[in-house]
Amino acid sequence: MRLNALDWWVLGLYGVLALAVGLAFARRAGRGREEYFLAGRGLPWWLLGTSMVATTFSTDTPNFVTNVVRTGGVSHNWAWWAFLVTGMCTVFFYAKLWRRSGVLTDMGFYELRYSGRPAAFLRGFRALYLGVFFNVVIMATVTLAAIKIGGVLLGASPLTVVLVAGTATALYSATSGLWGVLVTDLLLFAIAMVGAVAAAVYALALPEVGGLSGLVSHPEVVGRLSFLPDFSDPGTALMVFVIPLAVQWWSTWYPGAEPGGGGYAAQRMLAARDERHALKATLWFNVAHYALRPWPWILVALASLVVYPTLADLQAAFPHVDPSIVQHDMAYPAMLVFLPHGLLGLVVASLAAAYMSTISTHLNWGASYVVDDVYRRFLAPDRDEHTYVGVARLTTVALIVLSSVLALALESALEGFQLMLQIGAGTGLVFLLRWFWWRVNAWSEISAMVVSFAVACWFALVHDRLGLPPLAAPVQLVTGVGITTVAWLAVTLLTRPTDPERLRDFYRRIRPLGRGWARFVEPGELVPEADARGELTAGLAAWFLACLMVYGALFGTGFLLYGRTAWGVIGLAIAAAAGFGVLRLMPRLRLTT
Repeated sequence: MRLNALDWWVLGLYGVLALAVGLAFARRAGRGREEYFLAGRGLPWWLLGTSMVATTFSTDTPNFVTNVVRTGGVSHNWAWWAFLVTGMCTVFFYAKLWRRSGVLTDMGFYELRYSGRPAAFLRGFRALYLGVFFNVVIMATVTLAAIKIGGVLLGASPLTVVLVAGTATALYSATSGLWGVLVTDLLLFAIAMVGAVAAAVYALALPEVGGLSGLVSHPEVVGRLSFLPDFSDPGTALMVFVIPLAVQWWSTWYPGAEPGGGGYAAQRMLAARDERHALKATLWFNVAHYALRPWPWILVALASLVVYPTLADLQAAFPHVDPSIVQHDMAYPAMLVFLPHGLLGLVVASLAAAYMSTISTHLNWGASYVVDDVYRRFLAPDRDEHTYVGVARLTTVALIVLSSVLALALESALEGFQLMLQIGAGTGLVFLLRWFWWRVNAWSEISAMVVSFAVACWFALVHDRLGLPPLAAPVQLVTGVGITTVAWLAVTLLTRPTDPERLRDFYRRIRPLGRGWARFVEPGELVPEADARGELTAGLAAWFLACLMVYGALFGTGFLLYGRTAWGVIGLAIAAAAGFGVLRLMPRLRLTT
């Protein structure tokens, strides 16, 4: 099935509107780094939170969800559902701290918290490591999904897709800065949600699917509906559920779900109007990301098992697509060919919106690292603001070119997800503790980064070639976490702590909880113990209730879709009660406005 004239008109109208909104902010973005990367630090929570949701609503996300549902069932989504625990921890403990820091990028934190050459090295190296290497891998997986969608729906070659999609996105990202990204994200999120719901509705309406009742009773689907893995199979339950909830959420660095916040999430918190808006933005992001969006994708994935039960069925249906990229994640775009014209154009536009929102954020975020944490900090500290904005725009173009080239070499979205988890395995705990444990120093983070990367390289390049017994991805992750954690803790205790004066300045600026800071400041400067205890208790309670709220909404909605009304009502009632509890606790979190 191909797009007709009506579809192309819909798609073209979306493209013109998105570019117009983005380019309208070009002049404002050119004023300087704070406008280009943080939009003047005066943004409301609803705009920032929606932008984060739009960023994670990427073209590779429905493909990834489809992959895990087809290969393991709904319960295998715990690979990313578990990151809600990380996200809510960031909401109630770290969002306000990031806003207090006042840095331009989260890389600037390193010279705020640590001292000397190790801090400077860590800032510059990690800016390149995340802003270029990691960022390019992320954008490549997103672009790979766009390649598959373009191949299935448009018959376009991979090169055509990367040239057209990359050029359009780089154009408005490079010119409009964060303001353009944020405002355009509002439009993109609305279109993407409409497209996802429409795709689910038409997938269920297919005669072979037979609606919700036909879907949940179909032999290909029945065994994949459970929200929890089969605990009679301890190995699968351990890998799918126990490890993500017990280990993965606190130990692994992953974009958008970094322990303690970081990356583009930190960028949004730093751009917030105040601490309250920073907290609300991250809260809204986590609610929408985990409770609002998954089910349309899951329903399409389940329906695809009825229409295309095997990879051979996918290949037979799309013989023009390169066989090397015919994986289970391609089933999502394959289901879109059944949409009527006009709506097909809207859904393709929604997928283009998902691609553009994600890529534009990563381009702006990556450019902020290269410009502020490398170029300005080490190479050209005294240039005018217009020069820095110009370098940011050139960096944006370079990043899109690198990610497009890598995308042409990948085959599956799951590959990129597992690679990023393994590379970041074991680094998460240091990101959580560095705000509260004064003994953490720059060498702690350097050693964690080096060891986790070395372990990832071992499993990717050496382990199998030596003929050692193969290890499943979750086992590799836990192994990496253990080795990395032991290594960075040992390095921390064997190296000199951060300069006391730097620690004193850090405490005065951030005011983190923890009595260990008493050795660096005057007694009157410490947060009163009663206040600290009350804030900690309120934060822990809000964290728990917020997770309960989102999981209650997620599974309550799922039960309703499965036709289990009583359980669905119970889940939603739990979500509502937990949400009320969160609202009651908010005033006790010591936020400034």
